[in-house]
Amino acid sequence: MLVLLASCAILVAVLRHMETGIPFIPGQERSVWLIEARVDFMAKGGAVSASLSLPDKQLPGFELYEEQSASPGYGFSIVREYGDRRAEWTKREALAEQSLYYSAQFVASDKVDPATADPVREHHPIYWDDAQELAAGQVLSRARETSSSARSLTRELIKLLSSPSSDQNTALLRSDQTSQAELLMRLLDRAGIATRSVMGLYLEDARRRQVLTPMVEIHTGEHWLLFNPETGETGVPLNLLLWHRGGVSVLDVTGGRNSRVSFSMIRQTVPARQLAKAQNSDSIFSRLGVHSLPIEEQSMFKLLLLLPLGAAVVVFMRVMIGLQTAGTFMPILISLAFLQTSLLPGLISFISVVGIGLVLRSYLSRLDLLLVARIATLIVLVIFVISALSIIGYQMGYSTGMTITFFPMIIIAWTIERMSILWEEEGPHEVLIQGGGSLVVAVIAYLLMQSPLLKHLSFNFPELNLVLLALILAMGQYTGYKLSELRRFRAMDDI
Repeated sequence: MLVLLASCAILVAVLRHMETGIPFIPGQERSVWLIEARVDFMAKGGAVSASLSLPDKQLPGFELYEEQSASPGYGFSIVREYGDRRAEWTKREALAEQSLYYSAQFVASDKVDPATADPVREHHPIYWDDAQELAAGQVLSRARETSSSARSLTRELIKLLSSPSSDQNTALLRSDQTSQAELLMRLLDRAGIATRSVMGLYLEDARRRQVLTPMVEIHTGEHWLLFNPETGETGVPLNLLLWHRGGVSVLDVTGGRNSRVSFSMIRQTVPARQLAKAQNSDSIFSRLGVHSLPIEEQSMFKLLLLLPLGAAVVVFMRVMIGLQTAGTFMPILISLAFLQTSLLPGLISFISVVGIGLVLRSYLSRLDLLLVARIATLIVLVIFVISALSIIGYQMGYSTGMTITFFPMIIIAWTIERMSILWEEEGPHEVLIQGGGSLVVAVIAYLLMQSPLLKHLSFNFPELNLVLLALILAMGQYTGYKLSELRRFRAMDDI
């Protein structure tokens, strides 16, 4: 049962990591590419409409993180036409040189294109004369002789078209100023292979005025495969962003002339947790997680979710080690207070308050007060002691004294009362043992709670506290010797 509980907690944490992308290790950063597309054209003085093709939100190797436009005076919207995402700028009247801006942030992703068994064929019109038709047939026949599949045929055609010592047939096909990508798609269409045009953007940090590179995708029968029509390189390089796919134009401008689009890019790094939070705000783990709460309540839960860790330390030290403490919850509260005051000021404050409280308690014992009245009086006196220490510390330039108010007053008062009774019944030796044990456990718990890794896991993966619960339940069933008892009964081994 305990193993099942811990396994379920770990499984949920792994699912949260896979769904939201929150890393298990704090401080991790991810690269973000900030890309700006600039559209320039000369407006004619009337109504203007500009339409720019945009990449999909999920791309091979990349994922759209954020996008926006910065073009004052223009209406802007993102629409989808025939499956193509496009940015549209509109203005009633524009004259002279115009510049429109679209910026987007992309992060690296392991997403790949899904398999497509029945692709939509893209039509590439062919306007060849008889000589060019004959030359295209000769080039295809020559490429087929050394190929056995759509992939190898494409590779062979690229070799023939790119060869410096090209024959008369390839020279004739290239003579009509057709780009090599368009010529390759025409030849593949003639061979019965489905193709589509692609415009890619090579990413390089701090580059400006970059243009799109024409690419060609062929369908192998199972999936789309990208080819560089100039080099024959296959697949999507890590630094290539597929900006545009399909036969629709990249840029359309109505009411203007001499339109062109250029790209600038810069590489940045952002915390992986911040990026995951922004990307997966609609995830069920985000909606049901602590991150959906207001910031003020998140701060409270950031400390509250550390309590199971402190509880596990207390159980281990008492059950397995045999260390005595003044109660179970008190060491946890002390360790939480140390998180606010830091270790050394917290120890000084705690020892000072408890020490002064014990002196005051010894005086109250002479008044023969009832238990309830004695504890209430002690609470009032403790508040005055804490206030006095805070004021004195502030006047001396130590603001850490102010955070002593984090200590629960009733718990401190009850601890003083309990130690006073223990002093009267068992003597100062027992007070030192339990008080010292409480401080030792609190310090150990504080050191663990202060760990950036454990703080990160407890807050971002709260289900992992169920693993601590399983450990606490397992230690609760332990009935063997404690570590301190092994030393105590060591003499029995010699008998």
